[in-house]
Amino acid sequence: MLPFLLVSAFKLEVWTTGTHLAPKAALDEEGQRRRVWEKNMKMIDQHNEEYSQGQHSFTMAMNAFGDLTSEEFKQVLNDLKIQKPEEGNVFQAPLFAEIPASVDWREKGYVTPVKYQGHCQSCWAFSATGALEGQMFRKTGKLVKLSEQNLVDCSWPQNNDGCRGGLMDNAFRYVKDNGGLDSAESYPYLGRNESCKYRPEKSAANLTTFWSVSNKEDGLMTTVATVGPVSAAVDSSLHSFQFYKKGIYYDPNCRSNRLNHAVLVVGYGFEGEESENKKYWIIKNSWGTNWGMKGYMLLAKDRDNHCGIATMASFPVV
Repeated sequence: MLPFLLVSAFKLEVWTTGTHLAPKAALDEEGQRRRVWEKNMKMIDQHNEEYSQGQHSFTMAMNAFGDLTSEEFKQVLNDLKIQKPEEGNVFQAPLFAEIPASVDWREKGYVTPVKYQGHCQSCWAFSATGALEGQMFRKTGKLVKLSEQNLVDCSWPQNNDGCRGGLMDNAFRYVKDNGGLDSAESYPYLGRNESCKYRPEKSAANLTTFWSVSNKEDGLMTTVATVGPVSAAVDSSLHSFQFYKKGIYYDPNCRSNRLNHAVLVVGYGFEGEESENKKYWIIKNSWGTNWGMKGYMLLAKDRDNHCGIATMASFPVV
């Protein structure tokens, strides 16, 4: 059987030219993938037609996940551990902190380019490095890409499971226990479990502790405004999330108690007038730049903790 996304990479050329060089088993698999792709394409077209009629606040588009069913998509990319570790205090913002109506830490140099986790269920590692990259920039003025592979390979003692899932707080605990985290340049991402190859002389970041964020959206807003990018977890299990393209994402079926994917909150804002239905969180994902708005999503803000964005947020202290 061909890997799911192998067909995705070539499907349009193969299906339009009719050139098939694979054995029968692979062609049977390709036929199944084609049927899934067509079903997803029909769903996307229907959604976008409804969007043009004002029924939705976001559009969808075909992407590299087009030949995956919803269940397959969850198996390949979503496996976040949701248990909370014992360590971690709740952050309290400065009493008289000024909280602006909009923040985008990308504009301040806190955020590295969008990355791609591949078939490894390592979203937790990308979320954790993103938050730590921002805090190291805040401290040093230098933005350095940190190693997700270091976390995948080495944080098993902190109860992460490499490419089978993990938790951002466990990743922060590893960096604290280990006394550092290597740079992505010195410890590049492979997208699979390997033996731990941490080299202290290549460490590019460290932390002293990590803080949880109040599970209310106003608490998350205050933290993002005063601290910087924050790790968070969301429900990304819906087709609408899988094929999100642009606009403010709101799907009434997205649940706040079904957390399965880690992201990085890099800001927030609003469109037009600051009405309740126009506010959004700026979410950095780890599915590459062809997903969403060049790898980002605008997620509905102040709409009953949509998709659980504020349920399990945290950040490191360096």
